[in-house]
Amino acid sequence: MADNITVARPYAQAVFEIANEAGSLGPWSESLAIAGQLLSDKGLVEYLGNPAFSDEQRVEFLTGLFAKAGVSLLDGSDTKGSNFLKLLLENGRAAVLPEVSTHFEALKAKVENSVDAVVTSATGLSSEQVGEIAAALKKRLGRDVRIETEIDENLIGGAVIRAGDVVIDGSLRARLEGLATALIK
Repeated sequence: MADNITVARPYAQAVFEIANEAGSLGPWSESLAIAGQLLSDKGLVEYLGNPAFSDEQRVEFLTGLFAKAGVSLLDGSDTKGSNFLKLLLENGRAAVLPEVSTHFEALKAKVENSVDAVVTSATGLSSEQVGEIAAALKKRLGRDVRIETEIDENLIGGAVIRAGDVVIDGSLRARLEGLATALIK
């Protein structure tokens, strides 16, 4: 997995520079996310790795698949997208598209001075609570924050917040585990 991340980084950087220069970060982000989801299927990657297929057949197959999935920049209708896809296939790197998408999103967030945060709580959060968390994170991180919420009843109470490299564990479960550890010592 770490190898795929290393391999994906220069591809993500290159496609990011193309998208940023063209002012099309949003469409590229969307296209790479969908393509990354499709190519995270190991069966599809194995199918593409079949040596009986030529690069042209792989491109044709993927552009057709991407067209059906709504991947507008990699469906063959955009020259830069087509060239990017051909480059990945010629170098046997189609399998790293999920990592390319992830790294592209990190570069995009840096340029937009934003961060995606996931707030996992034991119960659903009200819009006011989400707003308060977003404001506190924005103040702490100095960046705009986009929040996604998840529910994990195993937390018992409280919440765990993940924003980039920052993890804030304010869950009751973590506090109880800390108390148990302190009592054992």
